[in-house]
Amino acid sequence: MRQQNINDAVSKDKTHKVQQYCARWIYQSGIPFNAIDNGAFKMFCEALGQFGPGWIPPTQYQLREPLLKEEEERTRELLKSQEAEWDRYGCSIMTDGWTDRKKRSIMNLCVNSRGGTFFLSSKDASTESHTGLYIFEYIDRCIGEVGAHKVVQVVTDNALNNVAASKMLKEKRPNIFWTGSAAHTIDLMLEAISKLPKFAKIIDQAKALTIFIYAHHKTLAMMRSHTKKRDIVRPGVTRFATSFLTLQSLLEKKIQLKAMFNSEEWDACEHSQSKKGKDSFLTVMSSLFGMA
Repeated sequence: MRQQNINDAVSKDKTHKVQQYCARWIYQSGIPFNAIDNGAFKMFCEALGQFGPGWIPPTQYQLREPLLKEEEERTRELLKSQEAEWDRYGCSIMTDGWTDRKKRSIMNLCVNSRGGTFFLSSKDASTESHTGLYIFEYIDRCIGEVGAHKVVQVVTDNALNNVAASKMLKEKRPNIFWTGSAAHTIDLMLEAISKLPKFAKIIDQAKALTIFIYAHHKTLAMMRSHTKKRDIVRPGVTRFATSFLTLQSLLEKKIQLKAMFNSEEWDACEHSQSKKGKDSFLTVMSSLFGMA
C-alpha cells in the first residue's frame, strides 16, 4: 500500500511538471488558451506519450516546407470525399470580403454541402475595383473548377456590385441560383429599424454611453468593478446588429451601471463634470434603463 502511494505521488509530480512546461510554452508563445482543446493537439500529446523519451521536435524548415506540404496533401485527400458529396447532392459557393489588419482587401470563396464547409479560394483584391464584372469572373472561374453541374447556388451579401454579378451569372448559368446572405439581410433589416425615430435616439444614447465609458480608463475600471469584469457589447461600425446587442448588454447591467453612476467614486471622478459625463449619467437614469 505504501509503495502504491509513493508511485502515485511520483506520477502526480511528473504530471504536474509536464503541465508546467506545456503552460509555459503556451504563455511564452502567446497561444490562445482554447488551443488546448484542439483535437489535433490531443492527438499530438497521445502520439508523444507513445513515442517515449528522446523525441526531437520539427525544425522551422520542416514546419514550413515538407510537413506543410504533407498536411496540404492530407487535406486534399479529405476534400475528395467531399467532392463525391457535391456530385451526388450538390453544393453552394459562399463568398465573403473584408479588410484585414494591414488594410488589404481580401475576397474568399468556400464550398458548403452536407459534409460541411471547405475553403476553396482566396485572393488579395486591394488593387482591383470590386465591380460586378470582377466579382462575376472570380466566382465563375471557381464554379468551373468545382463543376457547374455540382453547384446549386451562390451565396453573397446584397451589395450592389454583387447584385450586378448575379445578373451576369444568371445569363451564363441560368440553372444556378444566386442567394442573398440571410445574415446580411437581417443586418439590413436592423439598419432600417435603427433609423426609425422610436429607436434611433435610444441607440444613439446607448452608443454614446458605451463610447464614453470605454474612452477613459477610470470609467472603464469603475464599470468593470461594478459588473464583476463583464464588458459591454460595443457597437460596430458596419454591423447594425451590434447596436441592438449593445442595448441588450446595457439592459442586462442596468442595476450595476446605476450603482456606478450613483457611487461616491463617480462623484469624485473628474469625468463626472464633463458634458459627456453628465449626458451619460442622464442616459443611465433615463427610461432607457427603466425597460424590463
